[in-house]
Amino acid sequence: MEVLNSRLIVRAGDPERSTAFYRDILGLAVARQFPGGTVFFLGQGHLEVSGQGGGPAPSEATVLWLQVRDLAATAVELRGRGVTVLREPKQEPWGLHEMWIADPDGLRIVIVEVPEGHPLRTDVRST
Repeated sequence: MEVLNSRLIVRAGDPERSTAFYRDILGLAVARQFPGGTVFFLGQGHLEVSGQGGGPAPSEATVLWLQVRDLAATAVELRGRGVTVLREPKQEPWGLHEMWIADPDGLRIVIVEVPEGHPLRTDVRST
């Protein structure tokens, strides 16, 4: 299988509220809009808010992982926009710096900073 593009699709309980959260609170850039949905840029991927959910809350087994350059600055910025931090920024045993928030439907979002020296920053081309 050759994958050319990818996106995570969120079926929100209140699509307008979720679209506003991702656009206005998280500040994600809009890639495209269409009747009934909005697609946001997520670095090298996309997030689509379309349709309507209304079912059970998202499972804790599903998490949106967003990497940022500066977790401390992002935490201040998001708090200033009224985002509730579920778990304060801290360094995890695996070396990443992480903070947890949730979207309006309860989808957990982990905001991650990859610190200098972490294996995710290793240039594997030289090995």
